[in-house]
Amino acid sequence: MEERVVGSTSNASNVHEAANDNTNPYRNMVMDAIRMNQGNVSQCPIVEEEPNANASRFFDLLKDSDEPLWDGYTNHSKLSAVAQVFTIKSDHRLSEAGYDKIIEWARSILLEGNRLKENFYAAKSMMKPLGLGYQKINICPNFCMLYYLENAEMTESMTCGHSRYKPRTGRGKTLVTYKKLRHFPITSRLQRLFMSPRTAEHITWHQSHDVVDGVMMYPSNGEAWKHFNSVHPHFLAESRNVRLGLCTNGFNSFG
Repeated sequence: MEERVVGSTSNASNVHEAANDNTNPYRNMVMDAIRMNQGNVSQCPIVEEEPNANASRFFDLLKDSDEPLWDGYTNHSKLSAVAQVFTIKSDHRLSEAGYDKIIEWARSILLEGNRLKENFYAAKSMMKPLGLGYQKINICPNFCMLYYLENAEMTESMTCGHSRYKPRTGRGKTLVTYKKLRHFPITSRLQRLFMSPRTAEHITWHQSHDVVDGVMMYPSNGEAWKHFNSVHPHFLAESRNVRLGLCTNGFNSFG
């Protein structure tokens, strides 16, 4: 089934123009996310409808990728400024409180009317459509079980008997679990890599690079990869297939 981006004629036209724009990397970042969430944008029909909620968020991001941080300033757009500060936070492991302090200081020295998001919460809300979500799963603090699927409603571990929740400290307090697991599904992340033309060519490089006899330039030149190809020729036929098992180098992460 073909997905489509639903939006007004002017918005859809902007999306088609953006799909061919190579001058703004932040606009390209938004376009990759649109492809991931809405399908192949270049094949989407232009329709006379108001944009739905998901499409509206992406149109807003496209606007933010071009809108300057303040009028007359060309070095950063609203989106590029937030994206780079997010990168600094991640690289240097800044706390949310530390992020907010830096932003508060930065806004105090920028020109009046600047469009820098005022705190981490606002910036995170702005960037959310670009991200790949994760699932929170409660786990036993002794790491013996997950409160998941048929065990999702249990309140203590079936293995060690440890309570799932911390003792309440007052009336009406929300139950707080001892420990949470954050699961990052790998399928959507692999799909995102192939949605971006800039990363897709690297993911399939093992199939297209020139081979030099006697030189191992890539794991695909190794014996394990070649043996796998000979055993599974149907898997070899599709260059986008990912050999995750070979990446673990024999280590079984599941015991």
